[in-house]
Amino acid sequence: EAGEILVAVFTDPGWTPLMGRIGGVVTENGGVLCHAAVVSREYGIPAVLAIPDVTSRIKDGDEVLVDGTSGTVEVAPG
Repeated sequence: EAGEILVAVFTDPGWTPLMGRIGGVVTENGGVLCHAAVVSREYGIPAVLAIPDVTSRIKDGDEVLVDGTSGTVEVAPG
């Protein structure tokens, strides 16, 4: 869905078509030169990378706020 947050272990070029529609990216792996970081900057979407076990801590349907500037990810209680 447009505006949703992509939560993944990592991204690769196969994810690129989705990047124009999503609201942000959160990954378990990556750094400033990884695919998610480079493409996020190109599309102007927030990204927070290298969060251990994030795919098991954020569930489908969770309300998530991603702040790429501060490097924070907040999950709404519920």
